[in-house]
Amino acid sequence: MTASLFAAEQGVGSKAIVLLHGFGGCHDVWREVISSLAPSRRTLAYDLPGHGLSLDFPAAGPAKVAARAVLADLSERALKRVHLVGHSTGGAVAMLMALAAPEKIASLTLLAPGGLGPEINGPLLRRYAGAKDRSEIRACLAAMSGPRSLAPERVVDLLCEMRGRPGQLEKLVAIAAAMTMDDRQGVIPHDRLDGLTMPVMVVWGTDDAVLPFAQADGLPAHFHVHHVLEAGHMLAEEAPDLVAEIIRRNTNRRARPHRLKFAVAAG
Repeated sequence: MTASLFAAEQGVGSKAIVLLHGFGGCHDVWREVISSLAPSRRTLAYDLPGHGLSLDFPAAGPAKVAARAVLADLSERALKRVHLVGHSTGGAVAMLMALAAPEKIASLTLLAPGGLGPEINGPLLRRYAGAKDRSEIRACLAAMSGPRSLAPERVVDLLCEMRGRPGQLEKLVAIAAAMTMDDRQGVIPHDRLDGLTMPVMVVWGTDDAVLPFAQADGLPAHFHVHHVLEAGHMLAEEAPDLVAEIIRRNTNRRARPHRLKFAVAAG
């Protein structure tokens, strides 16, 4: 509803699940995850500022701009509390939203989120930003996925179509350059996250070539950490059923004072 910010809404129900994609993606990368969720779940999948149908959002790029934009849009939709899911850059956006308006976030599910450590594969992300044909997009997705994962052709076609829109490729290149300057990313201090009281799950593939899964170490004690064996960075595409199950569990969980950490298989 906010000018130039797009969200695809599906389903009905008392629980609203908000989905925020990673850099270079769009709302439709969540299709398999959404189809695996119960039909009684209401979902809003956003195109983050500078991406897809939100390409022309003003000042697009920084995660804080996206966080403010999504929070404003949720207020316009009269959604008082939502369950928030964010992947990569979308994970950083989700954390900033939760820090800015914790009363609006019922749970927080973070898939290989940005902002938890300075290390980032800048060369790969800049290559991905500039990829415009199917073969190069496919190659970048393969590099960002686990060793046994194949990039879904539907997603390759989707991203190729998105990048064919006037101005999209240039916008992605500019965002990537700013996001990976000196091959480092901005970091959200862990002590700020310690004050979050909603249930938080952090999910990370053990073969992530974009953000090292060790960035999940040292998080607040009440965060729940899942390592997905042999999965890469593109968790929603590599293991959509598992991601949907983790979302379901987290939306039904209450905050606990201790931390669980275990490994699960992607396939």
